Amino acid sequence: MRAPKADRSAGVANIHVELQDTVAIVHLARPAKRNALNDETVFSLERWFSAPPEQVKAVVLTGQGEHFCAGLDLSELQNRSVAEGVLHSRSWHRAFEPIEFGALPVVAVLHGAVVGGGLELAAAAHIRVAEASTFYALPEGSRGIFVGGGASVRVSRLIGVARMMDMMMTGRTYGADEGGAIGLSQYVVPSGEGLDKGIKLARQIAENTPLTNFALMQALPRIADSGPAAGYLLEALMAGVAQGDAGAKERLTAFLEKRASKVTHR
Repeated sequence: MRAPKADRSAGVANIHVELQDTVAIVHLARPAKRNALNDETVFSLERWFSAPPEQVKAVVLTGQGEHFCAGLDLSELQNRSVAEGVLHSRSWHRAFEPIEFGALPVVAVLHGAVVGGGLELAAAAHIRVAEASTFYALPEGSRGIFVGGGASVRVSRLIGVARMMDMMMTGRTYGADEGGAIGLSQYVVPSGEGLDKGIKLARQIAENTPLTNFALMQALPRIADSGPAAGYLLEALMAGVAQGDAGAKERLTAFLEKRASKVTHR
């Protein structure tokens, strides 16, 4: 069996990255194709997220043009064997792994189509901000195919198996407000305001201690997937490690000395 064709040694392609201090904004850059994901784009994401610049503490992921991502570039499915299809799906799993379980918190800013592979990519992010123009779909059922970029795990975890099955069987779509209500995003904002909101959140997240962000990205999802006994033990271990960190001690001292603000509702 042969793996999908892509030169993994080359530089990133079909994405554009801009740096704003400790925040990187990663744009999907195929607007003429509604940012459909071909192998070159997926492997570019894998390369960038596997070795981001040292100064970056958080990432905003968005799409150029009118849509976040309209899904898999279906032209790449033609003439692919069963074995090649399995390998292709696994290559997407590997590519999205450093987004979900990498070194950096990721805020996805969504607008327009968040469809198929685009929803799979968005689900790998930690926070999702949806503009009012956002709509979600998993049209694989009508195409005679099945999801292959991790939706069975990530999207079903967000909205439940029954809702995901409905989306794939019937072609049901969700708008921004509906998607927010069922868990596809944590924030819904007016059209045109998503990027500003995403950058604001990313800057806020970047101010957390690195160990806290590590615990939230790496430990929390695994605790949620564990049985209670293992989950409680991992939580206790992570709590002990976190509170022993020098950065945590500095922040606790600042709070006790009334140099840090108290929690208020915003």
